[in-house]
Amino acid sequence: MSPFTIFLTTILLILLHHHRVTSDLTQETQALQTFINNLPHDSRYSWNPSQPICTWRGVTCDPTNSSVVQLRLPGAKLAGKIPNNTIGTLTHLRTLSLRSNALTGTIPPDFSNLVNLKNLFLQHNNFSGEFPATLLKTVGLIHLDLSVNNFSGEIPVKVNDLKNLTNLLLQNNKFSGELPSIDLESLVNFNVANNNLNGTVPMTLSKFPVTSFSGNINLCGNPLPSCNNTVAPSPAPVVGKKSSKLSPAAITAIAVGSALILAIILLIVLLCCRNKTKTGQQSKQVSKPVQPGGYRTGADVGTTSSSKDDVTGASAESGRNKLVFFENIYGFDLEDLLRASAEVLGKGSVGTSYKAVLEEGTTVVVKRLKDVTVTKKEFEVQMEVLGKVKNENVVELRAYYYSKDEKLLVYDYLPAGSLSALLHGSRGSGRTPLDWEHRMRIALCAAKGIAYLHVAGKVVHGNIKASNILLKQDTNRDALVSDFGLNTLFGGLTSPNNRVTGYRAPELLEARKATFKSDVYSFGVLLLELLTGKAPNQASLGEEGIDLPRWVQSVVREEWTAEVFDVELMRYQNIEEEMVQLLQIAMACVSTVPDQRPAMQEVVRMMEDMNRAETDDGLRQSSDDPSKGSDVHTPPTETRNSPATVTP
Repeated sequence: MSPFTIFLTTILLILLHHHRVTSDLTQETQALQTFINNLPHDSRYSWNPSQPICTWRGVTCDPTNSSVVQLRLPGAKLAGKIPNNTIGTLTHLRTLSLRSNALTGTIPPDFSNLVNLKNLFLQHNNFSGEFPATLLKTVGLIHLDLSVNNFSGEIPVKVNDLKNLTNLLLQNNKFSGELPSIDLESLVNFNVANNNLNGTVPMTLSKFPVTSFSGNINLCGNPLPSCNNTVAPSPAPVVGKKSSKLSPAAITAIAVGSALILAIILLIVLLCCRNKTKTGQQSKQVSKPVQPGGYRTGADVGTTSSSKDDVTGASAESGRNKLVFFENIYGFDLEDLLRASAEVLGKGSVGTSYKAVLEEGTTVVVKRLKDVTVTKKEFEVQMEVLGKVKNENVVELRAYYYSKDEKLLVYDYLPAGSLSALLHGSRGSGRTPLDWEHRMRIALCAAKGIAYLHVAGKVVHGNIKASNILLKQDTNRDALVSDFGLNTLFGGLTSPNNRVTGYRAPELLEARKATFKSDVYSFGVLLLELLTGKAPNQASLGEEGIDLPRWVQSVVREEWTAEVFDVELMRYQNIEEEMVQLLQIAMACVSTVPDQRPAMQEVVRMMEDMNRAETDDGLRQSSDDPSKGSDVHTPPTETRNSPATVTP
């Protein structure tokens, strides 16, 4: 071929490649626009069609900008069914993350076109239907997370076709039937907890921990308790001669027993008649009014408890005082509340909390305050302020009661418990760790709740700690802030702030009241608690006289930042950058100079804008650049001996 012919051929090939690239991107642009326009979504993902698709938020193209290889829309407020002929047309896609949305329906059949897909994150949605058969055709899958959805039916044995699979997470669904024998050499993480599975755990899966199978009540076998399906045989009938007539001794024993039984019956009848006569005489007397006696504990139902730890109620002042509701959504009154059976949930710095179950079945939380020093008028004014606080990230105050001897607050009951219990409770071999994603979501929900208190409610929380962050099992609101605004009831710092060691801002040693800035400090300690897994007291730090912020500073100054982080987080790869960023935010919050701390609304903004730098393979890059706001560093990832988990 002549040089001219070669030149023309080269030009033609370039033009054909450019046409193909342009055509592919045009189709992918149209598909993504159709997808986002047909679903409710966060305004941040309202892509501008006049801008190149590779610049859109959540969209990543290959190095030549010729095709979309990653689509990441976590927590984008997407709701509804995924339209057909949208995502399924992105044939070059390698990573797809739609986690933590409100997507419903089944997985579209055209997902079978995603032949290059490596990582699929669909957890925390409302997908339904059977195990998506269309995904079994994406044989290159490495990470598949369908957890916390409504998938049902059997788990297919054809999962074994996914030869490259390292992570298969199916927990918290409605899968049923027997577990198939999944035998994949590459499989590192496997979880089917909290489904409706039955039968025996296959030998090929018995290497995984018990937490991978817990919550399936009809599942057994290693590592779960062994299966014991044998039924004890009925005793064989006695073969032989029929028994002879009763002996004289047996007849005598029967006669004596019958006489004793008759005597007991006659005694019971006499006692009943006597009690009836006594009751009739008492009914003729003028009875005195019965005063409400307080909650009945589980062991004392039907009796009045005089224990110091039981709520004694309004007593003689019940006629002048009443339970004051802000919105009476329950329909009970003070008498109903005082008759309720109660269970102690915990004793905090401001009082004791009870789980109260009323006779009609309603369950609420009643907080019995102690050492209140303000007058009734001051108490009522503060309650009116707190009663107006209504936000999805705070626990609403439903009602209150004030008398000379008792001050009660009524809240909704949240059965999921507190962050403190979830983070620090039962740390052992059978524990399911609190993963990074949930720690971040809980932290952000708490930050939003506190920011709302500061900005909209003009309320200082005054008692921020992990036990006052309550959990709600809900994909949209994971945590709510409780016990806010009560510090003013105790005359300065004599109650909550003086008792909650570890969370208290240093200036409160001399100041007489909590402030917005001291709240920020306490929230910073809470973030450090989430990052380190350590409770902010001396006992957990193993060093006398040191608090959590100073301990973190000392470790960061002398060692790798990774030494600070909770060992339970070390099993999750590619989250180092986010952990370091949150650590930087926390250290800004716990500055010893109040004016150097950010406002809570700024903390929320920083947490929402945390950089999620990702490589072309969907792995987060580790940040060790001290110019990004801190002098801390992370060690090379190859020093981490943890499962090969890809984080969406």
